[in-house]
Amino acid sequence: MDAVALVETWRQVVNNPYLRDLPFKLELNEEGKVEFAMSPATNRHSLFQGRLQALLLRCLPNGIQMPECSILTGKGVKVADVIWASDAFFARYGDTTPYPKAPELCIEVASPSNTADELATKTRLYLEAGAVEVWIVREDGMVELYGPEGQREQSVFGIQVAPLKVS
Repeated sequence: MDAVALVETWRQVVNNPYLRDLPFKLELNEEGKVEFAMSPATNRHSLFQGRLQALLLRCLPNGIQMPECSILTGKGVKVADVIWASDAFFARYGDTTPYPKAPELCIEVASPSNTADELATKTRLYLEAGAVEVWIVREDGMVELYGPEGQREQSVFGIQVAPLKVS
C-alpha cells in the first residue's frame, strides 16, 4: 500500500467510533492492516512516559514533546510512546496525523509483551523515517540510545539520560 493510502486508512482508524477508548495502541502495517501495538497499558508504562515528557520539557524547551505520536514509516503507521519535535518540525507539520516524517527524537517504552526484534524494528523504522535519535526504555528503567550508526553512549541532544525510576 502506498503512503497516501496508508495515511487515509490511518485517518479512518482514528475516526472510527468503535476503535476509541481501547486500552491499547493500534498501528497499521505496510499493507494497511490494523495491528495491536502493545499489551494494555500499565501504570509503570504511563509513569515512564510522564517522566520522559518532563525530562524533555526541562532539557529541550525549544520544541514540543508529546505521547502517543503516529508516524508514517516504511512499514506502515507506528505510534511512538513519546516524541520530541523541534519548533521547525512542528511549524512544518503541526498536528498532521500521522506525521509523514519522524520527529527528531522518538522514544519507545518497552512493555512486557515487546520482543527485542519488535523494538529493533521500530528503532530502525523511526530512524529511516527521519528521526535523529531513538530511545528504548527498558522495564527496569535503563535507557538505550540509538542513531543511524547504531547504539550510542550519549544523546546528540545533550541530555544526560540516567535510568528512570518508578518511585
